[in-house]
Amino acid sequence: MQPRKVRIIADQVRNTRCEHTISLLRYHTSKSAKELRKVLLSAMANAQENHGIAPDQLKISAITVDAGPRLKRMRARAMGRGFRIEKKTSHITVFVEDGEMPQTVKPHGTKPKPRPTFAAAKRSRTKVKTEAKPTSETPEEVIEEPVVETAEAPVAEATEEVTAAAESEAPEAKEPEATEEPAPESGDEEKGAS
Repeated sequence: MQPRKVRIIADQVRNTRCEHTISLLRYHTSKSAKELRKVLLSAMANAQENHGIAPDQLKISAITVDAGPRLKRMRARAMGRGFRIEKKTSHITVFVEDGEMPQTVKPHGTKPKPRPTFAAAKRSRTKVKTEAKPTSETPEEVIEEPVVETAEAPVAEATEEVTAAAESEAPEAKEPEATEEPAPESGDEEKGAS
């Protein structure tokens, strides 16, 4: 594998958790990701076997990709000539260390939105009595009209009695004098006479 192609994948997975990186490299489309995954699995197994570190606590601290020996091959070309093919190899070194990944800190002043609660404040509602009045066209339909009960009816009757008594005791009022009508014009009199 060419070192240039392996370095592209190595730059993406540097300083990440090992278990998460293994799952990402498994489904990567690059051929270099397959080789890098093998080296990373070997480093995780060595850390567990030699130092007793659990694989879920490991993170990738460094990855170096160096050029390895080149395999030189020949291919036949036109007019009896030969063409050299160099098959490049690379040395992949993965360093893992025990340590928890630092959690990402949110910017200052950001707070999560409050979650809605089901225990909302109840609104007070006034009850209004309704009467059903059937219509003449369709007796099945019912129209509801609000009926408000008030204690003003007895007060109204009492005020009517008081006003009636006051009118009987009050002196008789003078009738308003009739106002004089303007004199009709001469043309109007002739029409009325004929």
